[in-house]
Amino acid sequence: MPKIGDIELPDFPLLLAPMEDVSDPPFRALCKEQGADVVYTEFISSEGLIRDAAKSVMKLDIYEKERPVGIQIFGANLESMLQSVEIVEKSKPDIIDINFGCPVKKVVSKGAGAGILKDIDLMVSLTEAMAKHTKLPITVKTRLGWDEDSIKIVEVAERLQDVGCKAIAIHGRTRAQMYKGSAKWEPIAEVKNNPRMHIPVFGNGDVDSPEAAVRMRDEYGLDGAMIGRASIGYPWFFKEVKQYIKTGIRIAPPTMTERVQAARRHLEMAIDWKGEKLGVFETRRHYTNYFKGIPNFKEYRMKMVTSDDAVDVFAAFDEVLEKFGDYEFEHA
Repeated sequence: MPKIGDIELPDFPLLLAPMEDVSDPPFRALCKEQGADVVYTEFISSEGLIRDAAKSVMKLDIYEKERPVGIQIFGANLESMLQSVEIVEKSKPDIIDINFGCPVKKVVSKGAGAGILKDIDLMVSLTEAMAKHTKLPITVKTRLGWDEDSIKIVEVAERLQDVGCKAIAIHGRTRAQMYKGSAKWEPIAEVKNNPRMHIPVFGNGDVDSPEAAVRMRDEYGLDGAMIGRASIGYPWFFKEVKQYIKTGIRIAPPTMTERVQAARRHLEMAIDWKGEKLGVFETRRHYTNYFKGIPNFKEYRMKMVTSDDAVDVFAAFDEVLEKFGDYEFEHA
């Protein structure tokens, strides 16, 4: 059974990836209910935290029902990262995760996220300093390398482990790839198969079906899977993977009633947490997947993603249930 520090996890745990404007408390709650073993916050800027920026501070909100939960921070300045650790500790997460993998230009240009893959020594020294600065387990999420010519992930993972990293999640793409092409799991397996590695090695990237998760476990020998895009608007993905691992059979997709109920709860929780304007706006990205595959659905989807008024969105849910309540979904 894998462990992150003293946190015991089930065999082949499923982790909800930290995703900007996605992995907020409402969505984390839904994923937790459907079987996610560990959930992570959206990534939080260390500079934003030490400046007390409202958006960064709000992302520190975590709830008991989420545990174990990790707060993910990013940055490239040692002093700022250590100060942010002290701020994060006050929220009492179970894990502090460092983002060394975000490929977005505005993050990379500051030497943070995947930008730090150009300076492995800094990556290691930051991790070491943070591990020494807190009693909470420090974990890392990263990519294979900056580009195809600079993949040294086996060496990098070993060095991070040796300075106190308690688990590593590796996205099977380089920064140069962004989110294009296929994720390569072979290099992640090389990390796991390194006889010197003893911390959990989690795979990330293209885990888009229960069958893919099983391959990651059985063919590549990884300790668990970090789920990102497959869960957006589809928190049931965690349950489906777990049932498939257990029985080898795919359970039936959620019904229209279950989807409408989840979408409604999602929006209600989002409004409670961040207010109507932001709650309505930031939940929109989920609706395409909540109601994926329904023919002649554009009219209703447009109502959901263009209305700024929660009453109108809730009304659209009711219309969908009334018109498409008998629709039978198939697996993608």
